Amino acid sequence: MHLAHLRLRDFRNYPRLDVDFAPGCHVLLGDNAQGKTNILEAIYLMATLRSFRGVGGAQMVRHGAKGYFVGGNVVGQGGHEIKMYWSASERKLARDGRPVKKLGEFLGALRAVVFCTEDLLLVKGTSRIRRRFLDLMLTQTHPTYLPLLQRYALALRARNALLKHRIVDEAALESFSTELVKLGNELIRFRTELAPKLSPLTRLAYRRISNDAEELRIEYQSSVKADFAVELAQAHKRERTFRATLVGPHRDELQFTLNGKSAAQFGSEGQKRTLAIALKMAQAEYLTGIHGSAPVLLIDDVMGELDAKRRAGLLPLLQHARKTSGQVFMTCTEENWPRELGKDLQRWEVRAGALRRNEDRR
Repeated sequence: MHLAHLRLRDFRNYPRLDVDFAPGCHVLLGDNAQGKTNILEAIYLMATLRSFRGVGGAQMVRHGAKGYFVGGNVVGQGGHEIKMYWSASERKLARDGRPVKKLGEFLGALRAVVFCTEDLLLVKGTSRIRRRFLDLMLTQTHPTYLPLLQRYALALRARNALLKHRIVDEAALESFSTELVKLGNELIRFRTELAPKLSPLTRLAYRRISNDAEELRIEYQSSVKADFAVELAQAHKRERTFRATLVGPHRDELQFTLNGKSAAQFGSEGQKRTLAIALKMAQAEYLTGIHGSAPVLLIDDVMGELDAKRRAGLLPLLQHARKTSGQVFMTCTEENWPRELGKDLQRWEVRAGALRRNEDRR
């Protein structure tokens, strides 16, 4: 799978961009604040409908414009055309020339995994970020997962709204509890099945990057210990006090330990960064195994944060993408990627919202 063409209109600092990309490794070179990361953000947006920077649509509109357009052509097992438009008053999605009414119809045309500084939050941040990581992987591999997750979120919001009332409608609460349990058990099943598949891939990636420095363990911890319906009923009094649903997959956790100690509490910054990268490498490997083709890899200035040994640990993933006609996009302010990739790189100069192929550096 690769992105053959990217089109931007009024996106971030790009008033207008049309550019073709071949398979292989693309390096976006330029000073800070020139628009390198914006390219990666646009590609990730087409794959997931989210910015990896954690911002909303308004922040991605070019200053002075009403809305942005992001589009592209994807080549993989068949071709796809993707179009997205966002403004404060209008949102449009189209795939292969047809308007998209359900998000599940859009997702999957392009698959991407991003490596960025924000990945540290997978280790240091709240449990919500780790749940979102699991949910994204499941959305990328199971077409039924996203609708299930959306229905659970709706039932949870409705139930929480009821709990905030001074006098609770017990019949309505029971109805939403039944729906929550049915949907929640399915979410837990999906996540429970994913965790043992993700764990060995992450441990292997961590060993590659850290040179067998520590023993990594990953454990999926569900807030439901045995029977969701029973535990929800048992939490009824506490729920009335806190006015919120206290049991369910919306409170699950993904626990990381290094040599038996919590990575978040006791890990060094280097260990946490290595773990975050290993998780993303595992995500890419897992998607490749499921779909038979590598996702587009987006690497946002990560190389500058790693020493030579840890940078080299990324090589197997990058080389596999190259050998299978996959695609990698890397942003750099200087040439600090592994030398083994040098002869195969396609270099681009990014300056003030403009992209130019740097032919003379090859």
